[in-house]
Amino acid sequence: MSDSASSSRTAIVIGGGIAGLATSALLAEEGWSVRLLEARDDLGGRAGSWDQDGFRFDTGPSWYLMPEVFDHFFRLLGTSADAELDLVRLDPAYRVYSDPATGRQPLDVRTGRELATELFESVEPGAGARLADYLDSAEDAYDLAVSRFLYDTYETTAGLRDPAILRRIPTLAPLLTRSLASHVDRKFTDPRLRQILEYPAVFLGGSPYGVPSLYHLMSHLDLDDGVLYPRGGFVEVIKAIQRLAEARGVEIVTGAEVVEIVTGAPDRGSRARARATGVRTLDGTLVEADLVVSTADLHHTETSLLPPELQTYPQSWWDTKTPSPGALLLLLGVEGELPELAHHTLLFADDWRTNFDDIFGDRPRIPDPASLYICRPSATDADVAPTGSENLFVLVPVPADPGSGHGGIDGDGDPRTEAAADRIIEQISQWCGIPDLKDRIIVRRTISPADFATDLHSWRGNSLGLAHTLGQSAMFRPRNASRRVEALAYAGTSALPGIGLPMCLISAELVVKRLRGDRTPGPLAEPARV
Repeated sequence: MSDSASSSRTAIVIGGGIAGLATSALLAEEGWSVRLLEARDDLGGRAGSWDQDGFRFDTGPSWYLMPEVFDHFFRLLGTSADAELDLVRLDPAYRVYSDPATGRQPLDVRTGRELATELFESVEPGAGARLADYLDSAEDAYDLAVSRFLYDTYETTAGLRDPAILRRIPTLAPLLTRSLASHVDRKFTDPRLRQILEYPAVFLGGSPYGVPSLYHLMSHLDLDDGVLYPRGGFVEVIKAIQRLAEARGVEIVTGAEVVEIVTGAPDRGSRARARATGVRTLDGTLVEADLVVSTADLHHTETSLLPPELQTYPQSWWDTKTPSPGALLLLLGVEGELPELAHHTLLFADDWRTNFDDIFGDRPRIPDPASLYICRPSATDADVAPTGSENLFVLVPVPADPGSGHGGIDGDGDPRTEAAADRIIEQISQWCGIPDLKDRIIVRRTISPADFATDLHSWRGNSLGLAHTLGQSAMFRPRNASRRVEALAYAGTSALPGIGLPMCLISAELVVKRLRGDRTPGPLAEPARV
């Protein structure tokens, strides 16, 4: 898919989430004339925003991790994260609550090696030294992932055959064949410490019993590096990339749903069955281009926008795959202050394994009690809630099943969804010592897997994309280009390299690497600073 003479060529990008905006900006920087088509009226995709009665809610990502990936992306466009965003370091990084019935006290997790090891040691004698070793391994795994795995297009196996990788096989093999939970449980005894180290599996769309222990690298990000917050919310990340794309001439069109990827005959000598020549929108408009990049849900792209004979990943392929969990989201505007909650707060159910079996097992159900996440951005940012009020974003991992019905505003969603939300509010009230929480809620919206399916064409209503199981990671994950349609590329959460805002930025870069014919395993070289 390489093409160096892009200065007079046109590209269409499907989808206005972070992957679509980032891909558009990078392609425009390469000299392409780019038009971005977004089906909805607003940009952001999963990283959306909602306003009501003076409250402004992020409706998706809320942890700013892997800051160096953001920094690298912005530098590719001649700027920096510091110039584009107002980043605040959180202290504590997050607070952890256990079921009150266990008698375990809440923990405030402060980042930095010294503070993290002190916390672990105070909870479990000897755990501080073990955590230091654990974080050394996590940092090493993270550095290896960034330098060797995440930016590889896997068009060849050269990166995997690098002597530097082959020498690491004795270390890597156990990390790939052992689950994260088994890796952690061998080292730590206190349930809270285990849960702190295992919960990042959810950020990867999986269960600590299902993702490989190589992903212990995630603990390097929050315990070593720290957790940042972009003041104004994650909508500011979207706005920053939108600004950079438009400054390079990208034409952004909202309310333009693509219903077909149009194809013609492939180039002579091509192994593909067809060549993408443009797209058709819901109103029948044909938009032609030399390159099409879909950052829409990959399942939707493959099974709805292409005919069966041109699908690289047909429905039969998806039938064998594991989606990330679904998500029940609660957006709550609350009167009065909530000092019981940090900016980030996690509630961990005591029956940890059953909690994940409820989500990923053979008899899926919404866990009760649930392990859940609360973001209180108003703890850090005065602009997201009226003075004297609090903004809460609550995420409950649930099965990827849109059958539970849609959410709604002020309790008008499907009864099953709203009843589950009521249980979650009561759980937060009891576990965090906020007895009047329900009575103080003045704005309420619920978002369910059915809404993800309807609004984002999300496969099975999942919230993040393909889970990062071993068989769905690295070289086993869908590539960033169709094998059957020439000039059709992919970016986003289910394509390489994976889930999360930083991964979406990298997936955009992988599209550019393919166009350049760059098969090196590392990131693109940044322009020289003047």
